[in-house]
Amino acid sequence: MLKKIEETIAYIRHEITTNPEIGIVLGTGLGGLANEIIPESSLPYKDIPNFPESTVKGHEGRLIFGKLGDKNVVAMQGRFHYYEGYSMQELTFPIRVLKKLGIKLLILSNAAGGVNPGFEIGDLMVIKDHINLMGNNPLLGPNDDSLGPRFPDMSETYDKKIIRHFTKIARSHSIHFQTGVYAAVSGPTFETPAEYKYIRVLGADAVGMSTVPEAIVARHMMLPVFAVSIISDLGVEGKIVEISHEEVIDAAARVEPKMTLILKEMISKLEL
Repeated sequence: MLKKIEETIAYIRHEITTNPEIGIVLGTGLGGLANEIIPESSLPYKDIPNFPESTVKGHEGRLIFGKLGDKNVVAMQGRFHYYEGYSMQELTFPIRVLKKLGIKLLILSNAAGGVNPGFEIGDLMVIKDHINLMGNNPLLGPNDDSLGPRFPDMSETYDKKIIRHFTKIARSHSIHFQTGVYAAVSGPTFETPAEYKYIRVLGADAVGMSTVPEAIVARHMMLPVFAVSIISDLGVEGKIVEISHEEVIDAAARVEPKMTLILKEMISKLEL
């Protein structure tokens, strides 16, 4: 793992001139934030040694280095998923690379299905905690102590200080948002009504197919994490309708400007 990380970093360092402070993972239909970045370099995943390639519609598949406000950032325009056939270690490999490049904060975004009856399509949900229902964990196997501890603490996976920053900015713009627990499943099928009910009974407010492995690996490396979901469909009894991936992309894209506004301002005001 370390040898691969070092090889990947050597390639990236050759292509960029600045040191990123914040890493951003842009989920399904949420690639528009990349347009707000004043770009320095754009590296297609297929050109980066040891990087997987994104195979899902709505995920462009490139690393963008540049400025967002006064901060140096690197954005993953497109992520990798367990259901694409990658191992947990493969799909989280880019997070380890970003940490070794020097980022001090990881921001994750996704489109998710709401299972909380109080949610509506188009809501933003700040993730305060998660439930891993993927049946796997990216830390399985031998542990490399140089990357992180064998048994990392997960009592505060999502940084409360960053959540307070987001909350303050959202309220200053009168942007409605929710706070809740995100359940991660393997996919690629959308959930059955019974599965939605089961996930709600477990204590989740939204469900999706990403984010949790990345958050686990980030915390393994002592990297602070902030995550936000756009509620793109509902898994609430009486509101469940047939859903397609294209509809998820469209729903996320409609709400993305609100998320972009908050994140851009939040990043500019952060002291890292």
